[in-house]
Amino acid sequence: MGALERLSQISGQISGSKSAREKLLEKNPDDIVVTACLRTAFTKGGKGGFKDTQAADLMAGALKGLLERSKIDPSLVEDVCVGEVLAPGGGATEMRAAALVAGLPETAAVRTLNRQCSSGLQACVDVANQIRTGMIEIGIGAGVESMSLQYGPQAVTEFSELLESHPEAANCKVPMGVLSEDMARDLKISRADQDAFAAASYQKALKAQQAGLFDEEIHPLTVKFTDPKSGETKTVTVNKDDGIRPGITAESLGKIRPAFAENGSIHAGNASQISDGAAAVLLMRRSTAERLGQTVLGKFVAASVVGVKPLLMGIGPWKAIPKALSLAGGLTNDDVDIFEINEAFASQCLWCANELKIPKEKINPKGGAIAFGHPLGCTGARQVSTLLYELRRRGQKIGVTSMCVGTGMGMAAVWVAE
Repeated sequence: MGALERLSQISGQISGSKSAREKLLEKNPDDIVVTACLRTAFTKGGKGGFKDTQAADLMAGALKGLLERSKIDPSLVEDVCVGEVLAPGGGATEMRAAALVAGLPETAAVRTLNRQCSSGLQACVDVANQIRTGMIEIGIGAGVESMSLQYGPQAVTEFSELLESHPEAANCKVPMGVLSEDMARDLKISRADQDAFAAASYQKALKAQQAGLFDEEIHPLTVKFTDPKSGETKTVTVNKDDGIRPGITAESLGKIRPAFAENGSIHAGNASQISDGAAAVLLMRRSTAERLGQTVLGKFVAASVVGVKPLLMGIGPWKAIPKALSLAGGLTNDDVDIFEINEAFASQCLWCANELKIPKEKINPKGGAIAFGHPLGCTGARQVSTLLYELRRRGQKIGVTSMCVGTGMGMAAVWVAE
């Protein structure tokens, strides 16, 4: 073969090769797919519709809704993994009981995990990996938190002298608001930019709620609610996020007093809301879904988890997202249609987006945790529903979910909608 022929052959091979995006969109029998996903509404901690509802009750409702929505035979579910951050003992006993109440048989194993703000995502990834290795065939990744009933100083135990004597270890217990305030100052993230980002989150969420764009992902729950004024207990059905507020602008947020420093930039209006909620995701192989007649909503592709300095906790997505894209076959930002990045604080989400050069229109198109809340253990599982339903509605395909994680970590995952 002559040199010109060889060059022509190589050129043909290159032009005929598939891009990373094209490869990702291919369907294979071994794909780990999502056949149902949902969340409860998110309600304001201490005063919203779920303020009197235990985390296990929220989880039972979400799991029951998932079984009803998917119409899967509950006896086929082999494992349930629930992310939960604040519950004493990890909530292991309560979540096993919740699964039984939801209608799962005793043959379905249950466990909980705690990777703080990424717990719900870690639960989904763990189940996906269990399926991928052949340990189980069908499983549920989930997340839940009742910040109304379990949030407070008791969430972190006292550090021993050993931990206190190590500078980086001691930094693990610095309150997130304080370290985020310091980070915003050191990285020169202005209050004006934070407030503009937060206002946009509220405005996008309000528009999405009014258009009914959350309805498909939210499973209504009927619970007991005690009126704080009258003391009367009544039964209510909660089906909408109650933290979303109209009329929020950068100017209105600019009038709120800083929460962590006299001349600081972080306040209640540009940080995630304390809230209650649950979410659940049903996962299996594509071949299993086809055999059972399950509708495929999307597939899990890859995930990453990384560590960063404890005092720079908020930059986690900046490090985790590129790693996840690489693990997914070398994707670029251009290949991704939507990025769901948890808005722990406007400052950190904005910084990560700017550093990664992600176009703002691709980030949290229906708003985020600033507008409707961040029940710690739930958010990672909630993002899956928010992402897949929005991708499908838009006719788009590839999405990323990501968040910063307390004590200095970040996590991200790549998903494809169908």
